[in-house]
Amino acid sequence: MRIRMRIFISLLPALLFMPGIGATTLARLSLNQMAARSDAVARVRCVGSEGRWENGSIWTVTTFEVVETMKGNLPGEIAVRLPGGRIGHMTATVDGTPKFKPGEEAVVFLERSPGGRFTVSGWVEGTFRISRDPRTGDEVVTQDSSAFAVFDTATRTFRTDGIRRMPVGEFRGRIAAAVGGYEEKTR
Repeated sequence: MRIRMRIFISLLPALLFMPGIGATTLARLSLNQMAARSDAVARVRCVGSEGRWENGSIWTVTTFEVVETMKGNLPGEIAVRLPGGRIGHMTATVDGTPKFKPGEEAVVFLERSPGGRFTVSGWVEGTFRISRDPRTGDEVVTQDSSAFAVFDTATRTFRTDGIRRMPVGEFRGRIAAAVGGYEEKTR
């Protein structure tokens, strides 16, 4: 009994001062839910990204050229701020945040913060990469979260599903229906 108590007492400081362990859990959102919570939806082209220190944390600010606005009013260029990134040799990784490369195109659902900055609504949930179908050459979209385990509140399980390789025209139609449905409900 004394040996167990000594082991417990010797481990107590480690348990008390152990840093908190964090995790990212995303809940699956429908296009209608994302349209409702977003201030804007746009097809964008990444111009560049920059890591910045803000209040002791690393954030990435990505500049985008707005190619097409599907909801809201946006200028020709916007900056989107997301947690994590790289500054010199220091890297902060936050699971579930999208990362963009110059020249890459995507459709993003955007929320404006109280300070007027944009972020991607639902992070990987609200990011849809645009690519070309190798067989047809047509543009298709794939949701970033389609390869990310997302919590489904209805089934209370983690699933990797989402929009994969959907033709851009069909996706535009689904966004228009989601945005239109949201705007009709708010009138």
